[in-house]
Amino acid sequence: MAGSEPGGALLVAGTTSDAGKSVVTAGICRWLARQGLKVAPFKAQNMSLNSFVTRDGAEIGRAQAMQAAAARTEPSALMNPVLLKPGGDRTSQVVLLGRAVGELSARGYHGGRAQRLLGTVTECLAELRRTHDAVICEGAGSPAEINLRRTDIVNMALARAARLPVVVVGDIDRGGVFASFFGTTALLSAEDQALVAGYLVNKFRGDVSLLEPGLDMLHRLTGRPTLGVLPFRHGLGIDEEDGLRVSLRGTVRESATAPPHGRDVLRVAVLPVPLMSNFTDVDALAAEPGVVVRFCDRPEELADADLVVVPGTRGTVGALRWLRDRGLAAALARRAAQGRPVLGICGGYQLLGQRVEDDVESRAGVVEGLGLLPVRVRFHREKTLARPTGTALGEAVEGYEIHHGVADVLGGEPFLDGCRAGSVWGTHWHGSLESDAFRRAFLRRVAADTGRAFVPAPDTAFAALREEQLDRLGDLIEEHADTAALLRLIEDGAPAGLPFVPPGAPS
Repeated sequence: MAGSEPGGALLVAGTTSDAGKSVVTAGICRWLARQGLKVAPFKAQNMSLNSFVTRDGAEIGRAQAMQAAAARTEPSALMNPVLLKPGGDRTSQVVLLGRAVGELSARGYHGGRAQRLLGTVTECLAELRRTHDAVICEGAGSPAEINLRRTDIVNMALARAARLPVVVVGDIDRGGVFASFFGTTALLSAEDQALVAGYLVNKFRGDVSLLEPGLDMLHRLTGRPTLGVLPFRHGLGIDEEDGLRVSLRGTVRESATAPPHGRDVLRVAVLPVPLMSNFTDVDALAAEPGVVVRFCDRPEELADADLVVVPGTRGTVGALRWLRDRGLAAALARRAAQGRPVLGICGGYQLLGQRVEDDVESRAGVVEGLGLLPVRVRFHREKTLARPTGTALGEAVEGYEIHHGVADVLGGEPFLDGCRAGSVWGTHWHGSLESDAFRRAFLRRVAADTGRAFVPAPDTAFAALREEQLDRLGDLIEEHADTAALLRLIEDGAPAGLPFVPPGAPS
């Protein structure tokens, strides 16, 4: 039982970024939770603009919040002690234990700060292990990034410090997965290799029997088994860490949606502003039958949009420049004059106002906004982190706030913490569209303003859809991974005597 002695643990590493570490970690968490275990996710260091606020007001990566949901536990800052939020000029804001502590360049961070944080992250992991039966850790990038090994706190340095067994995930859909597994192992030092206990093939299409000769050869070459071949599945995933990976012409999710309830669909255009953050706010719109969500970066692409969403950004002033340079600012002004709906969320809300005074993020001073909302924004060094609740359009709403800018609302009609002026809406609240009744009311208003015969589905429950997604990840592990072997690793650690794969790296 958790609390009597430290719980077991496992580190899920990957051959590359985006190999599927986050998904596999979430899937293992859900599978373990189904077994009645008290389980927690953990990522020592995350780089993401897609973040979340815990109930006690700490900021962590959204991927870890979703993994906590997979584990059926409340997210906490212990699960993501270091969050790096990229900004301009090759710098990132460092969020430590849920609070922003400053800006650092990549050189400054890896030049000494990262190593000093290793003790903090191992203490957080130890605390989670004291209170849980199992902790499933996620690595970052690849453990074989030998240029960063000296300052590593999230991959093999963490595994060494906490004696974690490591499973390496490889994306076979990219090709070269056998070379990636072998090369990843062979570039680790003997001490690091001793913890690498096996491999997981991700996103496989086809007949597994055709893969088996390669898996057998990999086992002979490395002395390590492949612990599962996970098939490619459309529409699987959790909240991504990096919004910039979303295709500007793609849909938010690949999964099929039900037909519309009314005669018309609603078309939603999302502007992929620079340093876009929490773009997952529009996932709840994409989940609605009859709502088509696209990322659009040209004025002409907004012509048939019934709603334009300006999402959050960590660079409000830079986003203003980008909108003006591309002609999108003028397109938004035309929409507002025509009474066609626009929704700004967080940074998107700020740039729709009259002016922005920023001596914190961009240090640009006073910059004219788009002037579509009677709002003036001044950036404060202290970040607002909150989990507000309220009502809008007659319905209950809840969300979360992450912003340095403080808005002075000078007019319009109240809307959550922001305002509405004509067809332009603005709020700092992320996640508000996940409130089902409010989302339906808002879409009915958009349909009325645009003359669309669109009817929201009466039974779309976004939280239930998210649960179904997490269950599918648990199914993926339960049905296609060697769960008995995974459980042995979690409980007993890496087996002794794993062979060294030359040439290795210096200790």
